[in-house]
Amino acid sequence: MSARARRVLAAAASVVVAGTTLTGCFEEPSAHEAVRDFLVGWQSGDYELAAGRTDGDPAVVRKALEDTRVHLDAASFRFRITSLTQSGEESTADFAAEVDLGENNSLWEYTSKLPLHLVNGVWKVRWSPSVIHPQLKEGQRFAVDPKPELRKQVLDRTGEPLQADTTLYVAGVTPATLGDNAQKVGEQLAALTGFAQDRLLSRIRSAPPRTFVPLVTFGWRKYASLKSKLDAIPGVTIDEQKQPVAPAPPEQIVGRVSALTAESEQELGGPQRAGDSVGLSGLQKAYQDYLTGSTQTSVITLDLKTGEQVAELKKWPGRPNAPVETTIDSSIQAAAESALAGTRSATLVAVKARTGEVLAVSASDDLNEEKNALAGKYPAGNAFSIIAAEALLKKGVKPSQPLACPPERSVGGARFEQAGLTASVSQSFQSSFARSCVTALASLARRVSGDDLAKSAADFGIGKPWKLPLKSFSGKVGDLGSDADKAKAIAGQNVEVSPLSMALVAGAVASGTWHPPLLVTKPTTPDPAAEVLPATPPAPVAIDAKVLPALQSMMRSGVRSGSARAAAAAGEPVSGIVAPVTGKSKNQAWFVGWQGDVAVAVLAENADPAAYAGRFFAAIRDPA
Repeated sequence: MSARARRVLAAAASVVVAGTTLTGCFEEPSAHEAVRDFLVGWQSGDYELAAGRTDGDPAVVRKALEDTRVHLDAASFRFRITSLTQSGEESTADFAAEVDLGENNSLWEYTSKLPLHLVNGVWKVRWSPSVIHPQLKEGQRFAVDPKPELRKQVLDRTGEPLQADTTLYVAGVTPATLGDNAQKVGEQLAALTGFAQDRLLSRIRSAPPRTFVPLVTFGWRKYASLKSKLDAIPGVTIDEQKQPVAPAPPEQIVGRVSALTAESEQELGGPQRAGDSVGLSGLQKAYQDYLTGSTQTSVITLDLKTGEQVAELKKWPGRPNAPVETTIDSSIQAAAESALAGTRSATLVAVKARTGEVLAVSASDDLNEEKNALAGKYPAGNAFSIIAAEALLKKGVKPSQPLACPPERSVGGARFEQAGLTASVSQSFQSSFARSCVTALASLARRVSGDDLAKSAADFGIGKPWKLPLKSFSGKVGDLGSDADKAKAIAGQNVEVSPLSMALVAGAVASGTWHPPLLVTKPTTPDPAAEVLPATPPAPVAIDAKVLPALQSMMRSGVRSGSARAAAAAGEPVSGIVAPVTGKSKNQAWFVGWQGDVAVAVLAENADPAAYAGRFFAAIRDPA
């Protein structure tokens, strides 16, 4: 059941209560019965009852009350008597009116008077249009004049729009030109579009007759398929509107927008009208209420002969709409798009190392920027060794510590294999880290406790309760109770992370402080209609200054002499490691690192993620 239908039923149910209240207000004999019957009849739609309590022509009174409901497109009326005075054969009732204009508008509240007099010993309401409202005169009617705002834009960090204009096609009418065809137009449009016929007709009848009334909006494909049928409906014209709804990269983060449909109108319940747009995904959906605001609405009186406005009786300014300001850097986003062009099963997230601001999000065509890059739950693989290295350095393990890197190793019953190795290699902790030797790194599990690893993971934001206005994943660490569990964690086999959470890890090592992610800077409060409500971000966490230089040096060695050489690019040195995901059937690998203040995580399948990172850093330096 629609919200409007519920309001009508609720108003109808209240008539008995209102009638009882009116009946019990005053002692008999008085004019209260005439007042009661008139107001209850008007409120309940029993215009015969209401008209019978006036001295006017019953047909004229019935039509005036019915037209009032139609011209206001009112969902309901409610009345309350505030006083009743009587002097001889004259009486006056003061009453308060509440009119629900529907469309999620506020109630229109006003006060008025019912003048009464005795006609052949029976109290009658002295009829005139001012009985309905003090400012309504003969030769006038009500109208509702809505003025919707065009949708605001999603912006990048410099204020540039992250979408382009698209033409929408708004089918509407000018009521004065329809004559007696308004109902037929409503029927035909309803049959063609699925919109409720009564709602279309109500909007036509309640609007100022000489204004264009938007009724249904179409995108190009839908409009093209229906154009001939729309052209065949007399009085329907098409208004072409440019609206900024075509998303630019990152398209799935910005989100898609659709014209209002019968289904979305029912789902949203107002105050959307034809011509409005509805966010279907991404930030467009998460910030729908901010981007659209609410419609400014006025109740006015019109001259029936000229159709011109006579007076504005009430105005609701509506809620202003506002753009959504993001941290996305369009030039860095373009570099991310270039780096992954033509790839499959790859994602890239770049953040500002010193702040955690999301600069770019990209994914190959077979993946999704939100579901995979921000909210994907992937095995951390050897990428977790960055966090484990911080814990190990704090426990006194030196980068120069000699380690054996054998083809296979067992730690506490958990077995590990180093792909591509046929004989054991002796190398330092730093070299094992830079070359992602899982058998060497797993052997250090006994040098740290489970609590040590858990604290380092938390310091790097893994599992922290941060949320973005879109779906996101901060990570999860499995059991760390045994040596086998700790070894698996160091190898990332019982740790899940997202590309976003690993980009933040890179940023923490680069800047010396872990920062929670930030994607939207304004509005500062969440949209109440959002599917995901952002949580209060946790405080930044400083990385232990005693071990930070060593950890940064180890990360630098990953590009200088380790398995991430392909990430090297001109300009500032690139630091980072390539970390295979072990123990899984998919041939996935991470690059986690940074150049300057841009930290990045790349996850790729059947490809070298460092090569994608190198292309990314090169594109930032030398944009096309």
